[in-house]
Amino acid sequence: MFCSAIRNILRNSQNAAFTSQIRNLRGEQSTKHEISVLASPSTSIKADDKKKEPAEHEGSNKVALDFGNREAHVPSFNLAAYVNNSSTLQQLISLGVDLHSIERRKGLGDFVLKLDFEKNVKPFITFLVDQGISPDDFGRMFTKNPLLFKEDLDDLQTRVDYLKSKRFSAEARQRIFTHNPYWLMFSTRRVDRRLGYFQKEFKLSGHDLRLLATREPNAITYNMEHLRKSVFTLKEEMGFNAKELSALVVRKPRLLMISPDDLVERFSYVHQDMGLPHTQIVQCPELLASREFRLRERHEFLKLLGRAQYDPQKDLYISPKTIVEGNNFYFIRNVAKSDLETFDLFLKTR
Repeated sequence: MFCSAIRNILRNSQNAAFTSQIRNLRGEQSTKHEISVLASPSTSIKADDKKKEPAEHEGSNKVALDFGNREAHVPSFNLAAYVNNSSTLQQLISLGVDLHSIERRKGLGDFVLKLDFEKNVKPFITFLVDQGISPDDFGRMFTKNPLLFKEDLDDLQTRVDYLKSKRFSAEARQRIFTHNPYWLMFSTRRVDRRLGYFQKEFKLSGHDLRLLATREPNAITYNMEHLRKSVFTLKEEMGFNAKELSALVVRKPRLLMISPDDLVERFSYVHQDMGLPHTQIVQCPELLASREFRLRERHEFLKLLGRAQYDPQKDLYISPKTIVEGNNFYFIRNVAKSDLETFDLFLKTR
């Protein structure tokens, strides 16, 4: 049996590695008494305060409407202590709102506590229902962006009408608002500039632009400096031409939100170690969206089994896309055609 032979090889390799580790450990113990460790005094570093920049500034170093820096804030009060006496908080909880997540962001806990459900919340629920948003999505939307309750309803309707004028379908608008609640806080002028940037930069048709925005609504409102760095990385450092870049971002717009350094690392492994050309990577952009260690782990296992064959013109072809699909059990059974025991032994001897 082929898998049995592989397991025997792996076990022998594992035993040899273990013996080597024992020898090294004995050597360390024999010289341990000759080594003295000096503990260096700890040093505390105080970070400089960062000045806030205008939200409308396109070149901002911060992600638009990003509250990530506030997550470390320790709340001065606990919203749970007010629930019994606040019908608004009770109603928000019934909608699925995570009060603990809100109170961890500076100022939002106090803001939510002062809301009146009938005056400040219910009108927005009615508005969202009119847009076809499912009540099941309210909790996640309000948890992520409770500042939506500060917006003017007429402005929100104007922003919805703008998307209608750009031929975004009702289903597309619903997906945009539920996956990126911050979108509704962007003025129509600002959204128009963002959509214009994507259309011009990637030479997209109206259909492809709508497809990109619907697949990854967060990309449209993402930090512009980061987006420009990602585009530079894909074009100049990875060598994708204009046509390939356009197809790549439409199929997987989330790539633009990944750290450029991570993109380069993944591309280097896929292109050089796995031997995939640019055209094949464009067809399987999921490869660049997967972590490098996962790609390496699965490719090396297929290589061990003699199944790392990604040329569709040859026998035993394996689609590169299947390498990053599913969990390990799915990969082992359906792609590698092996078993868990062999895969576990492989991981232990890497």
